[in-house]
Amino acid sequence: MGQPMVNGALLMCSFGVAPSSLVVLPAKRTLASSVPLATITDTVPMVNILPFGVCTSLANPTVAAATAAALGVLTPMPCVPVTVSPWVPGSPTVLCGNLPVATATSKCMCAYAGVITCTFPGQVTVQAP
Repeated sequence: MGQPMVNGALLMCSFGVAPSSLVVLPAKRTLASSVPLATITDTVPMVNILPFGVCTSLANPTVAAATAAALGVLTPMPCVPVTVSPWVPGSPTVLCGNLPVATATSKCMCAYAGVITCTFPGQVTVQAP
């Protein structure tokens, strides 16, 4: 199992050009390092998952239209995530609100063929000297 993701975890999309932060709403959540834990259902676009700069996927209709208008030259357009699945796999042993916790190894799919991954789970383990 990877380290649990928390509010502020850094995410990256395979078709995005910039990292984004995971937003975990604090409503009745378990805290890890004083920050809310993410569950597999924290995938709401523009609430939990924010834009990744611009999108370069031709499966995105705005990118396809802009590319066609530019006579086939790939023309990135602003990213608007359209997540269609929960974070998978979730933690098999750690639950938060009866839902599996999303971990640093979890992935989420965008409807425009992007794979959203965690590059930093938002917390670190500190060992006492």
